[in-house]
Amino acid sequence: MAIVVRIDVELAKRKMSVGEFAEAVGLTPANVAVLKNGRAKAVRFSTLEAMCRVLECQPGDLLEYVPDHELERV
Repeated sequence: MAIVVRIDVELAKRKMSVGEFAEAVGLTPANVAVLKNGRAKAVRFSTLEAMCRVLECQPGDLLEYVPDHELERV
């Protein structure tokens, strides 16, 4: 997958737990884990908006495009 979700970085900056984040956004901790681990196939704009509102950030702070050939090196 070429889109990498950087929720963990933003949570660490804010010293916020996955549980706190999940509750504030309206997701289950399991769904946050799916996003964090790169297993999500899609994200609703309403969910992205809620994540940005809670973390006070921009979508680009949470999502990063990484070409597939660079992912292979990681």
